[in-house]
Amino acid sequence: MALTGFRPRRLLVVVAVLFGVLAAGIAPAAAHAALTGSDPAQGSVVAHAPEQVALTFSEGVAMGNDSLRVLDPQGKRVDRGKLRNLCSGSVVKYGAGLPPGLPNGTYTVAWQAISADSHPVSGAFTFSIGAPSKTTAAVPQQQVGGGLVGALYEIARYLAYAGFVLLVGGAAFVLACRPATARVRSVQRLVVRGWALLTGATLAMLLLRTPYTGSGKLADVFDFGGLQQVVLSKPGAALLSRLLLLAAAALFVAVLFGTYARVHAPDGTDTAEGEDAKGTEDTEDAEDAAKRRKDLTFGLALGGAVLAAGLATTWAIAEHASTGLQPAVAMPVDVLHLLAVAAWLGGLAALLVSLYWGPPVERTAVRRFSRVAFGAVLVLVATGTYQSWRQVGSWRALTDTSYGQLLLVKVGLVAVMVAVAGLSRRWTGRLTAAAQGPDGTEPTAAPADAQNAPDAPDAEDAPAADAAGSGGPADPARVAQLARQQAALATARKKRVRDADPVRRGLRRSVLTEAAVAVLLLAVTTALTTTEPARTAEAVKAASAGQSPDANQPRVLNVPFDTGGAAGKGTARLDLDPGRSGGGNELRLRIADPSGKARDVPQVAVSFTLDAKKLGPLPVALRHSGTGHWTASGVQLPVPGRWQLSLLVRTSDFDQVTETRNVTID
Repeated sequence: MALTGFRPRRLLVVVAVLFGVLAAGIAPAAAHAALTGSDPAQGSVVAHAPEQVALTFSEGVAMGNDSLRVLDPQGKRVDRGKLRNLCSGSVVKYGAGLPPGLPNGTYTVAWQAISADSHPVSGAFTFSIGAPSKTTAAVPQQQVGGGLVGALYEIARYLAYAGFVLLVGGAAFVLACRPATARVRSVQRLVVRGWALLTGATLAMLLLRTPYTGSGKLADVFDFGGLQQVVLSKPGAALLSRLLLLAAAALFVAVLFGTYARVHAPDGTDTAEGEDAKGTEDTEDAEDAAKRRKDLTFGLALGGAVLAAGLATTWAIAEHASTGLQPAVAMPVDVLHLLAVAAWLGGLAALLVSLYWGPPVERTAVRRFSRVAFGAVLVLVATGTYQSWRQVGSWRALTDTSYGQLLLVKVGLVAVMVAVAGLSRRWTGRLTAAAQGPDGTEPTAAPADAQNAPDAPDAEDAPAADAAGSGGPADPARVAQLARQQAALATARKKRVRDADPVRRGLRRSVLTEAAVAVLLLAVTTALTTTEPARTAEAVKAASAGQSPDANQPRVLNVPFDTGGAAGKGTARLDLDPGRSGGGNELRLRIADPSGKARDVPQVAVSFTLDAKKLGPLPVALRHSGTGHWTASGVQLPVPGRWQLSLLVRTSDFDQVTETRNVTID
């Protein structure tokens, strides 16, 4: 498909902005650790004040003394303020002691913690002693890690991945595919900007860590006491280690685009070392020069590999790979996965800028990158399959969880990239045929510097020569204007020659398409790091469904209603204790107006139906026990199953409504 009037630079800017917005809009999903149970249970009514409130999590979390707070109906903190570690074996459990003699009423439990994979988690629930009551305790409406601070943190996380890909992949492209690009400005800018992007994003994440995991207030980025605590945590230590590695990476980049670029100069001279160095180089044996290049390449490749692996490890030790199943295997696999992503996507970006803003790319360089990309894809398939099994666990979880759905999107994008890469390989094959001369050999390409328009000598020297040849002193403004015109003409001429080749034009467009898909792929990958793995979500769901209620864990339902008449709105709270099949269940019903005050109504009725067994409706004999309160003893539910509860509320002679809810009975 022809792209008339195509402007690649503008399109890349638009694509980058678009997916930067996409990354900013990714809401922080539930993180890796999740609350799987509590004692007392959420919404339960206990006869006597418990000795403590305990929380059970799906995996390890970090909590402090203020991480678990219990508030009385007036909003006053009543817990002892000392966190108890109740962990035993694989059970992750923390609690807070309560003083004896707490009065009856509804209490609020607010908690927050840092998951083992660095994501903050929080929540709140209520339980009642004796009977429910009105409470003024403020329950947090926004989970920790959300809001503006959460959005900024996710943007920084996205940019950190992008910077890592450009830095590592761009440098790998230079060393493994096309050493001549070490002297190409567009590739130099790409790698240096990748380093700057990763460094800036890491600093931002380090400063945002305190409000991200705590108050949620942007002003707390200047809380140096909180920053000290962050540095002592595992995620903070990983970010600090990344900054230290980036300092070493700066030296690597300097050598790559300095000494390495000079020894790979087209004429074999080291232009930066002066005339004496030139003379020495001219007399140097060809084998010694080749050995020097080989040793420098080996040293840079080895050092670069160590730095790249170290940078990737800073993600592996602080993200999903460090928790859950087989972390000792998962972390090295995650490092390989990240390195393969960088080699493929970062090399693709380097090839893209070389094709559009550098000298003509030799077919051998494209073929080398094609082989590197193919190897990277094989590594991605192997490591991705293992990670998918580890984080998903079942086929159903792929469609029933947010993590599984995002993973399917990521797999689809990878498939699209592989398909487009196949098209690029076809263009490369045509490029090979087109590049061969009549005798079957490839014409010698012009040196990289001579073909790089900004450095071309004819674009700079011709205006000065014209001005000198005209006689008389040259006007500096006129010389500068002629220089700009000549440079523009030279650039346009080279662009016309470059674009006249349909094979290279097709290759550039297919590579650009790959890069556009890669940007979206990176955004989806960022979203996956903030989403609760499917295996954890399924385990939490199963644990919640499989909890066996005891005497302190009744079935609790809050049912809003509106009969449509005057004063027809309210809420019914039903407690079925213990919520088991057979007899012996006690039902407590409370009717409240919109303000939460108990009120009487002319009629209420409750019945149960089990359609699967064709049982019911089984009516419940309610007894009025006080203003707005009804009770029933000995409620018979013969068999376990998913029963349907029907609640009829009548508020006047003409206004009534029937609400239904499902209740699971064991």
